[in-house]
Amino acid sequence: MTIFTAAIEQASDILWNSLLLFLLVGTGVFFTIRLRGVQLRRFGEGFHRVFGNFTLRGKKADDQGMSSFQALATAIAAQVGTGNITGCATALVSGGPGALFWVWVSAFFGMATIYAEAVLAQRYRTTVNGKVTGGPAYYIRAAFKGTFGKVLAGVFSVLIILALGFMGNMVQSNSIGDAFHNAFGMSHLAVGIVVAAIAAFIFLGGVQRIAAVTEKIVPIMAAFYIVGCVVILVMNYKALPNAFTQIFVLAFNPQAMAGGVAGVTVQQAMRFGVARGLFSNEAGMGSTPHAHALAKVNHPREQGAVAILGVFIDTFVVLTLTGLVLITSGLIPEGLTGTALTQAAFSQAFGGFGPVFIAICMFFFAFSTIIGWYFFGQSNFKSLFGEKALPVYSVIVVVFILVGSTLKVDLVWAMADFFNGLMAVPNLLALLALSGVVAAIDKE
Repeated sequence: MTIFTAAIEQASDILWNSLLLFLLVGTGVFFTIRLRGVQLRRFGEGFHRVFGNFTLRGKKADDQGMSSFQALATAIAAQVGTGNITGCATALVSGGPGALFWVWVSAFFGMATIYAEAVLAQRYRTTVNGKVTGGPAYYIRAAFKGTFGKVLAGVFSVLIILALGFMGNMVQSNSIGDAFHNAFGMSHLAVGIVVAAIAAFIFLGGVQRIAAVTEKIVPIMAAFYIVGCVVILVMNYKALPNAFTQIFVLAFNPQAMAGGVAGVTVQQAMRFGVARGLFSNEAGMGSTPHAHALAKVNHPREQGAVAILGVFIDTFVVLTLTGLVLITSGLIPEGLTGTALTQAAFSQAFGGFGPVFIAICMFFFAFSTIIGWYFFGQSNFKSLFGEKALPVYSVIVVVFILVGSTLKVDLVWAMADFFNGLMAVPNLLALLALSGVVAAIDKE
């Protein structure tokens, strides 16, 4: 198992360091320029559409789609997950405090990328057997005609099923199991059984139940976690100026000051910042377009503006608060990592309630992501094998959730990183090929 984990990590490092680090950020830079700073121009419109008519009791989703807010909630359910707690801690341990700066950079440009994803998802969505559906597989086929497009779309569908539906959901259940084991001493397997059972119940309800759950759970869980982080930062306010100094200085010179992680290079800070940023906000990965495709809006641009808010809330609010709590706690060089590091940081402020607080947040964050990622994988599984095969997919996902809760965290994260990287490639190629379509829609 150790050899297998090392092999996956090596393959993942090659993929990220030689290709995706540049392709992801480069795509974001390209769309930022071509769409004239769309993440800034459309930010106000997105904010108004999300919070102008905010409600926890929206219209029920149906075969014709869901409300714009329900689509965003489903997207954020997938975005705000273990990447905001465990992933942030892993980035800071591996890349130092400077990694948070590169998380911000990738997220800023990622806001332009996710705008393009949502616009194309709306533009190329279709109706199959009376049900609205869409996602990268559909606009990949539009970008590349003929056999090549069909094969590339099929490859993307297989990769997203593996990356999110199977491997990704193992990461989520693994983090829940870790958090509850650290907080309450509960068996990883027992936690996995409970999570798998609840997930199976929601899966059986289809898109209607998924939309109903996410639109309620996402605002509540985000508010609960944000309040907890703000309380700690108020308590640690004297350390905040030094925390921001570390973030900006160590992003370019990791050995410049005390508090950095020994041996970290600028490339590592960038690599782990961008990788964990992607795992957190999913911009360019090709996952959230499945939710945005179902939004009932008058124009594709409207959902594009809403999608921008998803990255902003996920990275510039939730993940940044986690990073600041970890840095101001001063625990990063002490050898802890993942969920344990975050729980230790919250324990400094909340005492024995710290691990419990993170365990509760981890459950809601990770479980909401399980729901979102199940839905994204389901859309592609259905396009490959038909609706009658969906029960098979559901059973496999539930089994992976159960197994993932018991595995070692290093292997789970390595596999998730590798498959996330692979699935991003065909999606990014299609986005770049259809950039003219996105620009034309943005000008309408």
